[in-house]
Amino acid sequence: MTLLWYIPNTIEPGHRGDTATQGWGSLEHSTELALAAERSGWSGALIGTSWGRPDTFTLATALAARTTTFRPLVAARPGYWQPAQFAAAAATLDQLSRGRLLVNIVSGVDEPAAYGDPVVAGPDRYARTEEFMHVVRRLWTEEDVTFTGRFFTVENATVASRPYGAPPTLYFGGASEAAERVAAAEADVQLFWGEPLEAIAARIARLRRLSDEVGRRHAPLEFGLRVTTVVGETTPDAWVTARARVARLRGQEPEPWWQGNRDHAVGQRRLYDLASQGEVLDTCLYTAPGSAGAGGAGSTWLVGSPTDVAGALHRYRELGVTHFILSDTPYLEQTAHQGRTLLPLL
Repeated sequence: MTLLWYIPNTIEPGHRGDTATQGWGSLEHSTELALAAERSGWSGALIGTSWGRPDTFTLATALAARTTTFRPLVAARPGYWQPAQFAAAAATLDQLSRGRLLVNIVSGVDEPAAYGDPVVAGPDRYARTEEFMHVVRRLWTEEDVTFTGRFFTVENATVASRPYGAPPTLYFGGASEAAERVAAAEADVQLFWGEPLEAIAARIARLRRLSDEVGRRHAPLEFGLRVTTVVGETTPDAWVTARARVARLRGQEPEPWWQGNRDHAVGQRRLYDLASQGEVLDTCLYTAPGSAGAGGAGSTWLVGSPTDVAGALHRYRELGVTHFILSDTPYLEQTAHQGRTLLPLL
């Protein structure tokens, strides 16, 4: 299994209840988080992206220079990047870090007007993403690439600095039909949010069928899970912590992006609707956070002792999920705590 953590990459303190009050947006604080992940046994970490945060790629480059084995999973948006520019930047970082770069391609709506992106309709975003991944892959492996598509054009393009070995792994998320067709055609890893086992099994089966339908040309699609893990020393400890957090969330305004995304993003809506199926699904999947206003990986939590949570993750593994991106707050404390208590069980 590939076991990754998460670095929030924000200048504002308090992200998802984190208690650190100093250093946000500084290289020192982000390096401390990356080194903690490295020391605690995580392969690397997803570095978040959105307009208004520090630039993700710049931060990943700095962290790669200050670590030894840490693998940055860099979130990148087509529309923010052109494929040739991204392919060159990513290949350079992968070469300089000796093959440590991972890439997360993000298609969801951000603040496109702020950086001049005219493509906002869902089907168009995913069609563009498919082109983006196709061109980037070619630029990493071919010379004199010429491509004329609906969204991107390159002519006789060659990336001078090649990836260190195999091209960086392309992670991708999305639950709509259009998104799943893109994943089946061009992604290396389809990322899921924390849905129940039955739903994940159905999606894996559907994506494997789609891979055949679209004539996938790459190695078989792999699967990953991005979820918050609330790990206590004991099961009761973990649930006391989790329910106290949800109680605090209910007294706060939901994250603004979550208020909008849950209405039109298929994956976010699926998480929001899980609460109607029950507060706890499977063995320890807690659905209350989403209805209380938490978003993304904070919408559903795996809650319990290290043994409880490891057992839940192994059940996803039995379905075919082999990449895991976990997190909890306080980030620095939980990086070490879950590295010490949860990772040995995985």
